[in-house]
Amino acid sequence: MPDASATSVTELFGSFVLGEDEFALPASCFREVVNYPDKMTTLPLSPKFLEGIFTLRGSVIPVVNLGRVFDTSARSALPTDKIAILDYQGVLVGILFHATGEILRVRPEQRSTLAYNDGDQGGVVAGTILLNHGARLVQVLDPDALIRIENVPQVLALQSADRLARRTHGERRQCVSFCVGGSAFAFEMSAIQEIIRVPELQASVLNSALCLGRINFRGSPVAVVDFATLLNAATPSVAGAERSFGADQRIIVARIDDATIGFLVDSVNNIVNFYSEEVMPIPLLSKTRTGMFGGCLSKPDLGDIFFLDHQQIFSSNEIKEMRNGHANLYPKDEEVLNKLQRQDARRGQRKVYITFALENSYAVEIKQVREIIDFTSGEITRPPGVPAFMYGMLNLRQQMVSVVDLRSLYGMAPLQDTSKAKILVVDRGDECYGLMVDAVENIMTIEDSRRFGAPKMMRNPNAQGDPRTEMDEVINIDNDDGSQITLSVFQCDRLIERLSREMPALAA
Repeated sequence: MPDASATSVTELFGSFVLGEDEFALPASCFREVVNYPDKMTTLPLSPKFLEGIFTLRGSVIPVVNLGRVFDTSARSALPTDKIAILDYQGVLVGILFHATGEILRVRPEQRSTLAYNDGDQGGVVAGTILLNHGARLVQVLDPDALIRIENVPQVLALQSADRLARRTHGERRQCVSFCVGGSAFAFEMSAIQEIIRVPELQASVLNSALCLGRINFRGSPVAVVDFATLLNAATPSVAGAERSFGADQRIIVARIDDATIGFLVDSVNNIVNFYSEEVMPIPLLSKTRTGMFGGCLSKPDLGDIFFLDHQQIFSSNEIKEMRNGHANLYPKDEEVLNKLQRQDARRGQRKVYITFALENSYAVEIKQVREIIDFTSGEITRPPGVPAFMYGMLNLRQQMVSVVDLRSLYGMAPLQDTSKAKILVVDRGDECYGLMVDAVENIMTIEDSRRFGAPKMMRNPNAQGDPRTEMDEVINIDNDDGSQITLSVFQCDRLIERLSREMPALAA
């Protein structure tokens, strides 16, 4: 029926084509039309019609595949598709379509509205426009319905923005990024107790598709959650105790409320340095575990990383079930935990270390490292006249980093396979250095009582190609099989002093 509420003023609409159908939105809702981006990141736990998210000039844009709103079997996006950026009530949403249309000037008598019965859930089509004496039918979309298909994203976005506004701007923070199901995520560093290789999982009567089993972590039974299953990215076909795990898989031991939970992830990637204002809110179009997504970090060298609010990953009932269930079922472990806690109180403080490989394994206090990034030789330029051990210069987010090849510095043979190589970024004052290592292995917390002076034999100055000659302290850590290994402690300040002497032009 004709829209009785329409005024006599001609309205402007922008139209676009989806298959054989033509749709329109009020021109005032359009911010712009962009090509399909080179990088579209899939948002876990999202409805099927959400194609993914991408960043556009500092905003996270969720992209709705309109075809799948009407038909869940409709095709996914193609590189030739276009995206209309809808700006409505402060929310930016991308609408995927196949081809652009035109700007329409519509008179009131050309418009009709759709009426839905009371109690029925309204669709995203609000009405129609009849053109060419009724030969051309254009369906008018309701922008309010589009951003409320399954959730109320503008509320979440505003809440997230408000949380960010309350934080101190300019505060430098760190998070650990990891990969699950092809997507990158990150936990705030303060949430992580330790990162360990996957030990043998012990069976638990609380096992489920989500809970793989338990590990004994410092005398306490800790439930291990399959993060991929949490994201609906995969469903294990066998029990956790019977599964085989890849060499890159790790368990991130995190503290949530007063419970310790282990998360099985595909790999741990980097330590990422960021500022509070860099966390962009995500206008979520899903109802499933929305609280766990604290925002999105978009780094040119790392891509889009989903920043997680670890406190919101589980409901309070889920946390209570995991914590109390294991504590009640395995009381002997609780007794061991109490004993270890008493021992820790006598031992004193603990420090967090990163362990890395440089032919052998070494440890460095995490507070000495600003961030960890992947080694990509194509992004590093080598200026003329620099020492042989200097690999080159890296532009890391508008800051020049002097990349040092530690193998060359210590007279070691070049690394043949650099696929797992990392760069430890350290800075002192205005100088910033990147230290190339073979691989980053683990993050662990060690008591101060397990740190000792290095034996003189390990500090033999005549030993060539052995960085341990410059390290005067070691730590003892527990190996996967329960044995102990000793690692030399890498001291960045001492190395930077050496670099300042050997690279005076760069240090000046």
